[in-house]
Amino acid sequence: MLAGLLLHISGKVQGVGFRPLVWQLAKRMQLSGNVLNDGSGVEIKLLKPVAVQALIDAIRQECPPLAQIEAITQREFSWLEKPQGFAIINSQQGEISTRVVPDAATCPHCLAEMRNPQDRHARSPFINCTHCGPRYSLLQRLPYDRKNTAMSAFALCPACEKEYQSPVDRRFHAQPVCCPHCGPELFSCLQDGQPQAVGDAALQQAVTALGDGKIVALKSIGGFHLVCDASNSEAVARLRQRKNRPDKPLAVMLPASSDLSQYTRYQDIANLTALLSSAQAPIVLVPQSDKSPLSPLIAPHLDEIGLMLPANPLQHLLLDAIQRPLVMTSGNAANHAPALANQHALSQLATIADLWLLHNRDIVQRVDDSLLRLTARGTETLRRARGYVPDVLPLPPGFNQRMSLLALGGDLKNTFCLLDQHSAMVSQHFGSLHGLDVQQQWQQNLQHCLTLFDCQPEAVVRDAHPGYYTHQWAADSGLPVIDVLHHHAHLAAVLAEHQWPKDQGPVIGLVLDGIGYGPDGALWGGECLLADYRDCRHLGGLPAVALPGGDLAATQPWRNLLAQWQAFCPDWQQRPEAAILQTQNWQPLANAIRGGINAPLASSCGRLFDAVACALGCATQTTSWEGQAACRLEALAQRARQKVHPVTLPLIAGTSGSKLNMRVFWQQWLDWQAPDCERAWAFHDALAQGLADMVHYHARHQQIHQVALGGGVMHNALLRERLHHYLSPLTVFTPQQFPAGDGGLALGQALIACARRSVDSSPETGSHHD
Repeated sequence: MLAGLLLHISGKVQGVGFRPLVWQLAKRMQLSGNVLNDGSGVEIKLLKPVAVQALIDAIRQECPPLAQIEAITQREFSWLEKPQGFAIINSQQGEISTRVVPDAATCPHCLAEMRNPQDRHARSPFINCTHCGPRYSLLQRLPYDRKNTAMSAFALCPACEKEYQSPVDRRFHAQPVCCPHCGPELFSCLQDGQPQAVGDAALQQAVTALGDGKIVALKSIGGFHLVCDASNSEAVARLRQRKNRPDKPLAVMLPASSDLSQYTRYQDIANLTALLSSAQAPIVLVPQSDKSPLSPLIAPHLDEIGLMLPANPLQHLLLDAIQRPLVMTSGNAANHAPALANQHALSQLATIADLWLLHNRDIVQRVDDSLLRLTARGTETLRRARGYVPDVLPLPPGFNQRMSLLALGGDLKNTFCLLDQHSAMVSQHFGSLHGLDVQQQWQQNLQHCLTLFDCQPEAVVRDAHPGYYTHQWAADSGLPVIDVLHHHAHLAAVLAEHQWPKDQGPVIGLVLDGIGYGPDGALWGGECLLADYRDCRHLGGLPAVALPGGDLAATQPWRNLLAQWQAFCPDWQQRPEAAILQTQNWQPLANAIRGGINAPLASSCGRLFDAVACALGCATQTTSWEGQAACRLEALAQRARQKVHPVTLPLIAGTSGSKLNMRVFWQQWLDWQAPDCERAWAFHDALAQGLADMVHYHARHQQIHQVALGGGVMHNALLRERLHHYLSPLTVFTPQQFPAGDGGLALGQALIACARRSVDSSPETGSHHD
């Protein structure tokens, strides 16, 4: 027996060039032993003597760019035979707890090779190395080896095999490694699927089609995109008509960051460029430039536009060739799941695309583009997917018990969450689960992740709303079920992101959204709460107002204006603004409101925004996407110059709770004659000040100095900024890493369930805590 030392490194340490780093350090320090991947990370065995601290310091200092070390442990080890030198050996399976690396944008080294005509990787649409390329989207199982990915179908050529096997090469054990001779094949086709051209010729055919104003279906890394010339209004209008997407904004991919100032009036171009060019390569929402060369149909009636840069080699080659901005929107027909397989894309997009640019590598996991916004207070996440998933969030202090939970999120902007004893993994964005094919895709991805991460949940956590698809799925799962109120989950997600300790005590929570299930079937949407991870108590909020026609109120803003005026403005028919409703058949609906017929009461902040937007004429009769009226109202408000106004939302506080006085608001707001943009700004400002007054009132009474903001309305940048202004000097926790809206629900659900189960051994905790 020979004395040895075993180091184990956990975290994001597979598929990122970690073993070659260890090999190089071992050679430099003249160490003997070996290194391998196992199911829980990287294992290093060393022959003593070892200057172990010097080695650990070097590993941390020279860690590869995509790696993330969570822990390094060491223990004594005995060698049966003396190792000869230092070797990298094959992976071993074990308990799966290693962190899977998200897909990463093409690195500068690979781009330089791709653009070098003399390099053997020249113009390769699938070039990658350990510093970049697809990971999560092509991973079938752990450990992360080529045989366990979608690349298993492509045998390495001798040149790629040499790079793959050389520890000194940047492509050592880069599992998607390939070149134009041995990698996936690019081809173009029409709807019949028969290749018309391959390789560079296929790419050129797509470039020509785009230049002619046509629509191309592009198979990307984690899904399909529909692409057209973003400066050609006829092409954009054609895409909108064919996809049945009349108004919802479209993301735009730019050839390079050098001309960003043409498209946005955002001042910190360096910061914007850094985010767009990062390994995550998200879409970033920025204020539009008035002189933008883009078609006005890209984001009609909105102040912001979503910009992105190429994130993979195929996109780089396309943008290099065409040198103009391109619409890059999700490759799906209206109300359908995004296409993942070639045949699916050919059939689903048959009435939309003019040409398909495909390849023959499978997409294992759907991964949409992430969507972020840069603000003066940091980065805000609106959709978390490619580049960020499946990164994990460490559990806050106090969550140290061993348990596994599956939290399902909601039915809109869906994500799910897998929680173990150390961390929470929130899935990629899935969007609405209303369609059958989306539900099927969601179930497949859920089962894939449970298998991939070897997660065997002890219970399933769901939203308390009985009408949700996820609610029923949990009931059919055969696992113990834990119900969590919608708005409690919003708040818990914010607390988790900010690492609020489990037993630190409650905070004041302000949750604003469209609608969520409250206790005893109440419909919430504008609430002030006292909450920690286990419990939440209602303190106050917006007054409940009818939702005329039930679900129709979410898509027809005029219904909400009628409900607000019926409740708070008795003389509305005598006012000039009444003309807005005179074109509608409002009388039967007014009778239904008075009789409580299909007009449930809800304290919905989202529907209040719809009402004000309608009153200012910036809401369509029927909206075509969630938040459309509110986004147009915010864009109108951002144009205001005069910010002094007489509009208020006074606080009414009593022993039974607090609420805002909507009657005073509507009287003052309707009486104030000012330009529409200033009235829109006054609404945002008055609402923020009224809500802040409510928070301050309860913070004083509860002797609490922290407030957490959550709910989809918190993605309104103007309202969020005014809330920060009025909530000072309280400590304000806002969502940044995870969406404020329903994309963060699953994280909050998981933490609430975990906190409850730590004090209640019963699997059926139900919603009585709420």
